[in-house]
Amino acid sequence: MISGLLVAEKDMQVLKDIVPAAFNNINTKFIVLDKGRSSSSADTQQQKTCLALVADETASVHFQMWADECDQFEPGDIITLSNGIFSYANIAPHRNILVLRAGRRGRAEKVGEFTMSFVETPNLSEIHWVPDPSNPKVYVQDRVISPYSRIFPPAH
Repeated sequence: MISGLLVAEKDMQVLKDIVPAAFNNINTKFIVLDKGRSSSSADTQQQKTCLALVADETASVHFQMWADECDQFEPGDIITLSNGIFSYANIAPHRNILVLRAGRRGRAEKVGEFTMSFVETPNLSEIHWVPDPSNPKVYVQDRVISPYSRIFPPAH
């Protein structure tokens, strides 16, 4: 929800169009493909976190879940994210990885299950991003680190 209103389908971004940023402005919809175990760490002040692989029809990305989200969302769930953020985070045991998350101002909400087309590549979390030489506040893709998720490798 944004200011009490649902984000219209036409106002949602596809995953391939998101870029790392320091502000909450991502409105998107995706399906949860895989989910890691929950963990707590001193970095998160003992708050539970978990990492998931999510995707839409254009790309995949690692999605960080906090507290109740870890128990609320499962593989196959279709989620809308309002006011999300795509930035670097430390999630035990992984350090300084690029993740999509709701953050403090955002909201993730289950809107369906199992009925969404998706692709697993490219994985936006597996791309090395650099500041744009013409505008250092904007990040651009530099190179692909891995074509697929190294945290959630393909089964085959």
